[in-house]
Amino acid sequence: MPTVLSDPHLPDVRFAICGVGHIGRRHAALVSRHTGARLVALIDVRSELQAELAVEFPGVAFFASLDDYLASATTYSPAAADVLTVATPNHLHAPQAIRGLRHGLHVVVEKPIALRKRDAEDLIHVALQTGRLVFGVMQNRYSPPSQWLKQLVDSGRLGQIYLVQINCFWNRDARYYRGGPSWKGRSSEDGGTLFTQFSHFVDLLYWVFGDIQNIQARFFDFNHQQLTDFEDSGLVTFDLLRGGAGTLQYSTSVWDRNLESSLTVVAEHGSLRIAGQYMDKVEYCHVQDYQLPELAPTNPANDYGPYQGSAANHVQVIENVVDTVQKRGYATTNALEGMKVVEIIERVYSLKSKGSL
Repeated sequence: MPTVLSDPHLPDVRFAICGVGHIGRRHAALVSRHTGARLVALIDVRSELQAELAVEFPGVAFFASLDDYLASATTYSPAAADVLTVATPNHLHAPQAIRGLRHGLHVVVEKPIALRKRDAEDLIHVALQTGRLVFGVMQNRYSPPSQWLKQLVDSGRLGQIYLVQINCFWNRDARYYRGGPSWKGRSSEDGGTLFTQFSHFVDLLYWVFGDIQNIQARFFDFNHQQLTDFEDSGLVTFDLLRGGAGTLQYSTSVWDRNLESSLTVVAEHGSLRIAGQYMDKVEYCHVQDYQLPELAPTNPANDYGPYQGSAANHVQVIENVVDTVQKRGYATTNALEGMKVVEIIERVYSLKSKGSL
């Protein structure tokens, strides 16, 4: 991946990464390659990673806890940062981000920003009190097909939206939910399938089409009874506040590998479908007096070895953070929008007692 250039006259934006799993390492690598950013600290409770990380990121300080880091990273410390990136298990996102804010840091929070709306509200309040910025990681917004869809809907060219259908059919089997001490699959730490796997698709729904109401849902646990505390599949229907209706069908029960992520729109002046394994291409577009432009290629999927995730758009996330902190841009995903995603998922999951599982 090419080095990202920035303004040489502005000071580097210094990053500390809390949580150095696969995604945390990706953040660290992208920060290291960005000429407007500097990686100053890595934080992880697994102290056995220190030697390995010293080779991968030479000269970067390592801390075994966020407490240790915050106590050590005084103003004149080489490990002092401007931004704390939180890439730890889901249930730690909000409390660790809040601690970073109170320490005077801007924060980048991996999805989801919280597992409860009230925790997201606390995060927003502390950000306002401290005057710091919160960046949510909702990488689908940077995908060329998603940005095209947003512009098309905002322009009004489609007219009234009638139906929106989102399908997310992925594989997450024992290679992902490995059991043991892992947080993945534990309801109190993971939050559930919509939080960990598909919150960025809920974000795309909200970002493009707005809020939803009149939610109905059914939940199923087809083949994850021994792997997780929660559903592996769901069927959700809803109305759009702006008019029209929609469905979200999702599953992590697909055998062996991901099947697709897709979004279909039926509207007054046309129809379209974005699809592929990672919603990476426009498969159909037939809109009145409109010709589909040539879109930039979508980044490849995040590769986790035996399984894959959504398009790897974290480089744009880092670039947006640097531009915003250096006052050359604005946050693409703010904490209020992140809170809305958490709220929508909470509203869906509140129906579990009424649905199947």
